Amino acid sequence: MNKKILFISHKKSQCGVYEFGKNITDVLQHSKSYQFIRVECSSLVDLQTAIAKNTPAGIIYNYYPSVLPWLATRIGPKLWKNNISSIPIPQIGIIHEISQFVADSATNYRNKFLPNGFSHLVNSLFDFYIAPDSTLLLLNPYVYKTGRLIPSYHNNFSIPSKPVIGSFGFGTPNKGFEKIVQLVQQEFDEAIIRFNIPSADFGLDKYGINAKAVAEKCAAQISKPGIQLIVTHDFLDNKEMLDFLAQNTINVFLYEHDKTSGKGLSSAVDNAMAVQRPVAVSDGVMFRHLFDVEPSVCVTKNNLRTIIQNGFAPLQKHYSEWNAENILWDYERILNSIFENRQNLSKHQTGVIGTIRSKWNRLLLKPDRAFTWLIDSVKATADDMKVNGSAQYHPVQIPEGVSLNRILDNRARELYKPAIDKLKELLPKTMSKKIAEANVQQAFVFDTVYRYLSQYQNPKILCVGCYQDTASMSLIKMGCTVEEIDPMINYSLQEYFTKPTTVKNSYNIIFSTSVIEHDPDDESFIKCIADLLAPGGMTVITCDYKDGWKPGEPKPECDERFYTNQDMRDRLLPLMSNCSLIDEPQWDCPNPDFNYLGKYQYSFATFVVKKN
Repeated sequence: MNKKILFISHKKSQCGVYEFGKNITDVLQHSKSYQFIRVECSSLVDLQTAIAKNTPAGIIYNYYPSVLPWLATRIGPKLWKNNISSIPIPQIGIIHEISQFVADSATNYRNKFLPNGFSHLVNSLFDFYIAPDSTLLLLNPYVYKTGRLIPSYHNNFSIPSKPVIGSFGFGTPNKGFEKIVQLVQQEFDEAIIRFNIPSADFGLDKYGINAKAVAEKCAAQISKPGIQLIVTHDFLDNKEMLDFLAQNTINVFLYEHDKTSGKGLSSAVDNAMAVQRPVAVSDGVMFRHLFDVEPSVCVTKNNLRTIIQNGFAPLQKHYSEWNAENILWDYERILNSIFENRQNLSKHQTGVIGTIRSKWNRLLLKPDRAFTWLIDSVKATADDMKVNGSAQYHPVQIPEGVSLNRILDNRARELYKPAIDKLKELLPKTMSKKIAEANVQQAFVFDTVYRYLSQYQNPKILCVGCYQDTASMSLIKMGCTVEEIDPMINYSLQEYFTKPTTVKNSYNIIFSTSVIEHDPDDESFIKCIADLLAPGGMTVITCDYKDGWKPGEPKPECDERFYTNQDMRDRLLPLMSNCSLIDEPQWDCPNPDFNYLGKYQYSFATFVVKKN
């Protein structure tokens, strides 16, 4: 029988958090792996009743402090038995107001309880956390993330003959309705502005006073006779809201929260994308998941007319990614990981699930930031990543008799110096954070992938282990389209392989720089790559290499192994169905010339394979 999972939400109300939970559970009902049971609770007693009735294996809370206040009450020692800490199953909280800081600082509830009182609130309430934010880095083993959920909707409405600019939201501060009016009047002489601004059961506008005040301010700003403003205050259910959005030429959201406000992502955009009409947003932090859209949908970069002309196409990739099928997969894989972790704990630990996290799949696959020779330079990466499609590169001239399957030693560093220089030119800030002697790996990968691009028409490319991988970053900056996966950003390779929308036998080029040696299951890693490659496709891999190395001998702590000639030729290659080395390997390396931490002497090797 499938494990039962309670999904706890608050009682029905005019509330975005409530609608989020309802939409998610409507999708989770289709799971074949778990039985999700939605329960609306208003007290701990309600929760205890639901647990007694259903005997669940775990609980997910659609958590926000104001809607589930009975979960966030300050707890003293005498009340220890009367809170969720006494429930001996995994407690998982959805974090809506998420930021990188909140995600990084979230801790395990039981591990943080002190006998003399409980001083930790939101960030230490649950065993594990789910953040519906695709922009997070997964630096905290207690935190998982999902994509957004775009509701399923078929838009049967015709595009209006006159521009109709729509928006909706509660009448809370900083929603930017007045700015929308200003923007429309700047760009149009004739247009209809449609706002839906209902009252909110939670927050500061239960009786709709602010909503009506906002509407009056907007009306007072209309100065052009051809601009018509229509404001409604009814709370629309999901279907009604989608119908409202579907009848607009464009839907615009100009929230004014700055980038330091710690706000979560806006659910309003999820609904707006569902109707497949153009969307425009401010550069506020709640729209950060759309900052990578090209051409941009930010009004600071394009005006409304341009965004309308570009249509929905810029958002199509995100629309396809954030569907119900992928969200269901996200929740199932998160629960699979949590229960796998629980099974790995010894008997005396199972009573305190989450206090100790064993070395399981997701944690081990997460790159060690010190070992990848990186200072945490997210800002540097962002500064480096402005696309320059006009940048040119000419692959190095490989001497006759030199193989692509080789040792990346000092001779390779000299040969690939032009590629290293190109990476420095394209990514000066990121490259400044790297250890110089290791850059030969990214340089080799960059040069080799670029060398073979012309052999494929509109090549489909996948980078495995993309977090601050300068080969991938440089290819993207030069205008290449590269799909990227990494456990710190989204998925491990093995997880990605099982994703419903992953197309097997479809990638022309798959590359991975110094990742495979960190994977405890490198055989499944290499099988996944082979099964993802299209016929005629190739993979370019580098790894930490020391021929003759045996398990148990010294190695960096974050490495599972060093690779040897026999490993690559006799163990890995036979696992790659219908694949062969691109040339005769030159993996002899009697004198490794790379030293790490003054303790480990080894080298780097390449593994370049083509699917027949």
